[in-house]
Amino acid sequence: MTETGEPRWLDDTQQHSWRALMMGITLLMERLDDDLRREFSLSLNEYEVMVRLSERPGRAMRMAQLADAMAHSRSRVTHTVARMEAAGYVTRGTTPEDGRGVIATMTDMGYELLVRAAPCHVESVRRNLVDLASEEDFAAVGRVFDRVADHLVTRHPEAEIRNP
Repeated sequence: MTETGEPRWLDDTQQHSWRALMMGITLLMERLDDDLRREFSLSLNEYEVMVRLSERPGRAMRMAQLADAMAHSRSRVTHTVARMEAAGYVTRGTTPEDGRGVIATMTDMGYELLVRAAPCHVESVRRNLVDLASEEDFAAVGRVFDRVADHLVTRHPEAEIRNP
């Protein structure tokens, strides 16, 4: 807001960029999700859970940390992991340290699926985003969204988000 209480309206160029961003993100996420579902019966959210788990020792992570790392609500991650557990891709158990936290662990079956799905996903990311921009433009997108994420993490309702 300005000093007079007026909103700082976007100019035509900013408005165009904002709308292009919103449309592009929506279409990109739908395409990445569709590609994984069509080829592997796996949602983009499920794929992201598998990636996060695969990067951790023992392919395991506290559910709360997983939710924070993905910037999703804990209930959303709980529902996603429950579907994945039913499919045999992850297991859940209590933490050995205090028995109160819940740990998600990727199964061998889940890891094998991730290994098969990763090339398809990466190629889709390249085809539908990376290869459409110059190296400099793509790096700029990364810098912009690093700033956005840093700004919004402090305002996140579950402000325990941290890099794993």
